Amino acid sequence: MPLETDILILGAGPTGLGAAWRLSQPDHRDWLLCEAAAEAGGLAASVTDEHGFTWDLGGHVQFSHYDYFDDLMDELLGVEGWLYHERESWVWMRDTFVPYPFQLNLHRLPLEERWFCVRGLLRLQPNGAPKNFGEWIDAVFGEGIATVFMRPYNFKVWAYPPEELSRIWIGERVATVDVERVIENVMRHRDDVSWGPNNQFRFPKHGGTGAVWRALASKLETAHPAKLKMRHTLTKLDTENHIAHFANGERIRYRRLLNTIPLDTLVRLSDLADELSDAANLLRHSSTHIIGIALHGQPAEALHKKCWMYFPESDSPFYRATVFSHYSPNNVPDINRYWSLMVEVSESAQKPVNRETIIEETIQGLLNTKLIADRDAVHHTWYRRLEHGYPTPSLRRDEALNRLLPAFAERDVLSRGRFGAWKYEVSNQDHSFAQGVEAAEFWMTGALELTVNDPERVNSQVARRKKAAI
Repeated sequence: MPLETDILILGAGPTGLGAAWRLSQPDHRDWLLCEAAAEAGGLAASVTDEHGFTWDLGGHVQFSHYDYFDDLMDELLGVEGWLYHERESWVWMRDTFVPYPFQLNLHRLPLEERWFCVRGLLRLQPNGAPKNFGEWIDAVFGEGIATVFMRPYNFKVWAYPPEELSRIWIGERVATVDVERVIENVMRHRDDVSWGPNNQFRFPKHGGTGAVWRALASKLETAHPAKLKMRHTLTKLDTENHIAHFANGERIRYRRLLNTIPLDTLVRLSDLADELSDAANLLRHSSTHIIGIALHGQPAEALHKKCWMYFPESDSPFYRATVFSHYSPNNVPDINRYWSLMVEVSESAQKPVNRETIIEETIQGLLNTKLIADRDAVHHTWYRRLEHGYPTPSLRRDEALNRLLPAFAERDVLSRGRFGAWKYEVSNQDHSFAQGVEAAEFWMTGALELTVNDPERVNSQVARRKKAAI
C-alpha cells in the first residue's frame, strides 16, 4: 500500500522548502517533501570540496523583494551569520575594466568605439514595438552599444541568439538608457555604478549559499520528523490516480502535488506525456558549467573590491566570473594563503561546449583576461555541469506554459519554481521561495499566487520598498 499525504512536494530547493515552511505553520496541513539529492538546496546548494574550498552552484547573492523572506534569512543564520557587500560589478573588455552598467560608462572605451556607441544612441528612431529581445536591444541601445557589448554578451549568457528570446522577461534585469546621462558621463569621464536591484547584497558567513537552505531543512526536520525524505528520485507520476512512484520502490498517494523539478522532466515522467510532449518540446533551456578556481596567494589589487565581472569577448569561454573568496573569507580554508574565483559557461545546441577541454580553456581565459598572472597560481579546480542552468525566455515559452501549467493544475498539480514554472523573470532565490509559499497559501486560503502570475508587479516592489526607506 502506498503512503498517503494531503500535499506532496517534489524537490527541496527554495520553492519546495518555501511551501514546506508555510505548511509547517500552526494552521498547517498534512504534507511530505521528497528530494532526489542527499541534501537540500537544489540549484542553490553549495559544495565544500576535499581541499576545504566552498563553491556555490552558480553566482548567487541574497537580496529580496519580500519582507518575510528577509525575516526568515535573519532567523535561519542569525544577524551575525551574514556578511554584507556593496555590489561592484564590472565588464572586462578592450583590455580594461568598465563599470557596470556598460552603457553608463562608455568613457572607459577607446575613443572611436566611444563615439560609435554614442552615435548609435543619437541616431535612434522609433520603429514600432520590438518583436524579440534582439530587436529590443537595437531599439533601446542603438547600433554601437548593441554591436560592442549587448549582442555578444547576451549570446554568451543565454547560448541562444537574441532574436530567439522574448523581451517579456527584461523588467528590472537590464538597465536601459538615459541618453543625457550617458553623454554627460562621457564628457566628464565619470564612473556611474549606482544602478541595480541588488546593489547591496548579503552572503552567508559560513557554508556558502547552501547554508541557508540546509538550515531551513534542518529546522523543518526538527519540527516535523520524517516529513523530509531525501534520496527519493521520482520515476513516474500517475496524475490520474494521484500516485508518485520513486526509484527506491516507494509509492506516495497525494491529494495535491507541488512540483519543483524541471517542467519538461515532469512531462516526460507523467501519464500526460503523450498529450503534452509537443508543448514541452517548445521549452528551451541552457546548461551551465561551473568551474571553481582555487588559487594561491592574494588577488591582484584591481580585484580587491570587485564582486563579479562580465566577459563579452571571445578570449574567454566564461560570461561571468565571481571573486568568491570576497563574498566570504570562509569560502577558502585560509584567507591569508588562498583566494578563489568561480566562473560560469553557458551551453546549448547552438553554443556547444567541449567538456573535456573546458577547464583548460577556462584557465587560459583567466590568463587572457588578466584575472590570474600565471598557471602556478592555480591550487586546484572544481567542476560541475548543471543540465538545467537557465530557463530560457524563448519566443514560444508562454505558448508552452499556457498549455502545460493548466493541464497539470486540472490534475491537482502545481508546477512552480525556477524550472517548475520556467519563468526566468521570477527565478531568483527569493522569487522561488515565494512561489512555494504562495502555492501553499493558495491551497490553504485561495489567495492569489502573485509571483508566478504577475512578475512585473512583484519585481517593482523592491524599488518601492527602497524609496520608502529613503
